[in-house]
Amino acid sequence: MSNISRYRLVCTLSFGDIYGQIIVWLIVIFLSLASALALMGASKPIYALSVVGLILVLTLPFLLFAFVTTLLNHIELASVDPAASLDLTPTSTNFPTPRPAQAAG
Repeated sequence: MSNISRYRLVCTLSFGDIYGQIIVWLIVIFLSLASALALMGASKPIYALSVVGLILVLTLPFLLFAFVTTLLNHIELASVDPAASLDLTPTSTNFPTPRPAQAAG
């Protein structure tokens, strides 16, 4: 159990890492809405709603899988030099010191 304190979890995920996934999913959604409007114009509203629902249900798990795997790929386990960081107080780890909340005014 003492070996756990020698490592630190670091998340390097940024919004730029998921731009492509969001853009592809938006394209899929807009294409499904376009097909739904085409079916709606063909006087088949039940088919139009079912197409949009089917596309959402089928693409949402892939979107979530892509987000989760991207997040997991950006989590790193970094080793901490025990000689350099013997004191693990918030002042030695570049965290701001906590202050009590104050009312504005």
